[in-house]
Amino acid sequence: MNSLKDLTGRRWAAEAIRRIETENNRSADTHLHAVPLPEHWGIELFLKDESTHRTGSLKHRLARSLFLFGLVNGWISAGTTIVEASSGSTAVSEAYFAQLLDLPFVAVMTRTTSPEKIALIEQFGGSCHFVDHASEVYATAEELAKNSGGHYMDQFTYAERATDWRGNNNIAESIFEQLALEAHPIPEWVVVGAGTGGTSATIGRYLRYHRHHTALAVVDPENSAFYPGWADRSATPIGKPSRIEGIGRPRLEPSFVPDVIDHMIQVPDAGSVAAMQHLLTLTGFRAGPSTGTNLWGVWQLIAEMIAEGRQGSVVSLMCDDGDRYACTYYNDEWLASQNLTPGPCARVIEQFFATGTWDDSAIA
Repeated sequence: MNSLKDLTGRRWAAEAIRRIETENNRSADTHLHAVPLPEHWGIELFLKDESTHRTGSLKHRLARSLFLFGLVNGWISAGTTIVEASSGSTAVSEAYFAQLLDLPFVAVMTRTTSPEKIALIEQFGGSCHFVDHASEVYATAEELAKNSGGHYMDQFTYAERATDWRGNNNIAESIFEQLALEAHPIPEWVVVGAGTGGTSATIGRYLRYHRHHTALAVVDPENSAFYPGWADRSATPIGKPSRIEGIGRPRLEPSFVPDVIDHMIQVPDAGSVAAMQHLLTLTGFRAGPSTGTNLWGVWQLIAEMIAEGRQGSVVSLMCDDGDRYACTYYNDEWLASQNLTPGPCARVIEQFFATGTWDDSAIA
């Protein structure tokens, strides 16, 4: 009986993997956009537009990898309730894949998650379980999975190991293939944020494995535990819940791998908003706040390259679409209520584009 039961489970898992791979085979790669910069700088900036995934964010890649990881490990079977601790975008993507496999899905998140993301989770058939504080999501998700006989996906533990860092069409391999015909095909910097740490771990390992000279910079919102944990490896920092959805954590997550990171930049939350708004003016791209966090770091690194007379390319990510934040980060009244008015930070960016120099001393 056990052998028959196991064979039935293997057949279901094989069909589930086929569905996920078929979905991926139907999907085109995401665009790599060139961002206009002053020509005399001699620097190219590219944004990998992850908002064009079916579920609208970078987390589509992570969700696919986590489902495949759970399936090949035998953790997910027919009827398994999938539970995740997520501030939104990962939950949206996991809800999509759970629906693809006819599995129930529950997202555990704080009550402050944007209503647009909640609506997307429910649109893909998922349900939301709310907690008051970010520190509660882990234990609550684990308990819900245990009580339902389900599987806690635990993105914060498994993100760095579920993706093949050698290649296999991961985001790093995709970026380098798309850069192949550019004037500077091997970038000086790749700049990403840290939510789980999975993206930075994948890209950092890929850069080392392929022996590229490219350096990896990770940007981190104010009060997050990642930056102080990277700066002092002997410390166990305790941060605060991030005001920038999708990145920054109150604790060091297991998927955060500091040793593959060459440089980290702590970004003021108002700076993330200012850079997000500036991108809309500069390019017409309406991105979310974590993209702004990336760009605040990008502008500093480009300013250093200009000061040193270095030319080359820089790559970062457009993590998700700004429509998910219409009621929050794109709402002036909400920004004022959260003390996130971008005025002083916006002036830093304006000065940078006018002079090629970076001076944020007035807001430091």
